[in-house]
Amino acid sequence: MARYSNGESVFSRLARLLEAFEDDSPVITVSELSKRTGLSLPTVSRMVSELVERGWLHRDADRRVWIGLRMWELVSRAAPTRELARAAVPQMTELSARIGQNVNLSVRQGVEVMFVETLSAPNAVPTVLRGPGSRLPLHASAAGLVLLAYASPMVQESVLAGPLPALSARTVIEPNALRALLSEIRRTGAAFCPGLIDPGNAAIAVPLRSAGREVVASLSAIVPNTDAARAVVPLLRTAGAQISRELHVRNTPPWQPGSEDLGESGESRHNGGSTPALRHETSLVGFRRAALG
Repeated sequence: MARYSNGESVFSRLARLLEAFEDDSPVITVSELSKRTGLSLPTVSRMVSELVERGWLHRDADRRVWIGLRMWELVSRAAPTRELARAAVPQMTELSARIGQNVNLSVRQGVEVMFVETLSAPNAVPTVLRGPGSRLPLHASAAGLVLLAYASPMVQESVLAGPLPALSARTVIEPNALRALLSEIRRTGAAFCPGLIDPGNAAIAVPLRSAGREVVASLSAIVPNTDAARAVVPLLRTAGAQISRELHVRNTPPWQPGSEDLGESGESRHNGGSTPALRHETSLVGFRRAALG
């Protein structure tokens, strides 16, 4: 692979450029791209021009740039969550209509939970999620807690080793308390978390299993934090069981979070802030949102 004089590969520079398109800024200027990547303005301009020619990026007359539909098309061909979403969305749609609230499909990405599909009803309670591609620490959401509860011991110990940032006063940040919570989730087969992030909301999540009975995703709902919230748990369990059966029928391959998301020895990559490995937005949902606005 071709390399620049400083030893950096062409692919590394391309990755830095594409990863500059973040969830809160899908459209940015060439000058801003230069600042975010640390690459010179002429280098960024040249790379952007080549990517625009191939349809990977779009650029307007004001030199604003965003992910192109060609990029979304390429990613969608091999998106590992595509079949998972196809199996889940019918049940998610039915459940969201029945409870009139937000329903989410999530997978683990390193020490974070990534929301790959989100469905909402017109009068659903507001949440911190900004749609597909949103991420939260595994220990700080119901969807993430379910995935963590059924993750490998290496992943669990990586998260428990901390740091465990608190998103609210109810975030469990003490390792022994978190271990007990994960054990309870495995015992009951569900996470019920009233007020975990927003005091007015209750989050509920259940595991989704592949044909090999491996937990590959979580199904969650965000509902008002009232006495009626627990009534959603059996509805979520039923929908989760139906999705798992569909995954079995389809023989959907398990989602693989990737070994690069944890250190080789299994240590957490949390360091008090987002690391490059955890800021990657190169999933289908990330590109789809950027490409389609």
